[in-house]
Amino acid sequence: MKVLGHRLELLTGLLLHDVTMAGLQELRFPEEKPLLRGQDATELEHDIETPYGLLHVVIRGSPKGNRPAILTYHDVGLNHKLCFNTFFNFEDMQEITKHFVVCHVDAPGQQVGASQFPQGYQFPSMEQLAAMLPSVVQHFGFKYVIGIGVGAGAYVLAKFALIFPDLVEGLVLVNIDPNGKGWIDWAATKLSGLTSTLPDTVLSHLFSQEELVNNTELVQSYRQQIGNVVNQANLQLFWNMYNSRRDLDINRPGTVLNAKTLRCPVMLVVGDNAPAEDGVVECNSKLDPTTTTFLKMADSGGLPQVTQPGKLTEAFKYFLQGMGYIAYLKDRRLSGGAVPSASMTRLARSRTASLTSASSVDGSRPQACTHSESSEGLGQVNHTMEVSC
Repeated sequence: MKVLGHRLELLTGLLLHDVTMAGLQELRFPEEKPLLRGQDATELEHDIETPYGLLHVVIRGSPKGNRPAILTYHDVGLNHKLCFNTFFNFEDMQEITKHFVVCHVDAPGQQVGASQFPQGYQFPSMEQLAAMLPSVVQHFGFKYVIGIGVGAGAYVLAKFALIFPDLVEGLVLVNIDPNGKGWIDWAATKLSGLTSTLPDTVLSHLFSQEELVNNTELVQSYRQQIGNVVNQANLQLFWNMYNSRRDLDINRPGTVLNAKTLRCPVMLVVGDNAPAEDGVVECNSKLDPTTTTFLKMADSGGLPQVTQPGKLTEAFKYFLQGMGYIAYLKDRRLSGGAVPSASMTRLARSRTASLTSASSVDGSRPQACTHSESSEGLGQVNHTMEVSC
């Protein structure tokens, strides 16, 4: 009986200890969640309060002085894992991100394990999704960010930069479509929703027709993950809102009176056979050619960050160097310093050259000066450049 009593007392003590510790953890760290098995140990999950509801955010790494955070926003049908894991886990990309803190944002209800929204829930508009981001920036104390967005996420980040230009240092916009849906497009989307499953409808937005016809292993994988990983009811709400978006109100400076455009450096990216190609080309025509780079990637299909992470990493490296944040990065394949591949040499030459790249190493915000790629070499303004690589 004494032994039994001792065991009961010990068990009770352990339970009380567990309950007490759980309560302390809930009190002190309400926004942090335990990491899933296989996650990077430096990743932390947060649920951030915003004017339009909670936003799920994953922080990777820690702030590096006054350098901007890299903030990502995924496409519709995906979440930050499905959209960006391949890109950010690429070895050379990790060589870049060790210089920055990375902030992955999941659109409301799109993260892994998200609860289904209640009946009648009003999903935020695309403008409201953009207006949620300052709460994230403020919560973590970021001074400004470099945004990487894909598809719907690219639209959200562009809108964010238009509304809050002082918070955005640069943008990489993959597969952006600046146009709202017309009546014909709207009707076609509705018809597609009646004749196809939601995952298949979303796949036609993500992948080229050639990829879908060939039913590649990548397409099959994403069809399965979109159907199983993302909450379908929540996805439908996001899909409906994206297809109800308005035109992105931008015009190239000098084309209309009081034209609004993105004030920060922008790199537009699209695959050479992507469904978003026409939209990206039109977006390029509406941006300032002195601060815009247009990168068309060969053999990359609809998700260049997944199918061509190496090429996109290299382009991103030169984009950052152009803003003066990274003086050089060693190439893992070579014993010497950074040497661009032949396919990206033109991109390296024509990118913005920083006047203060040395000071940017310690975190100060650089000011950039553009130089053109021309036979004369001096005194000319750099224009939007199309690079196929």
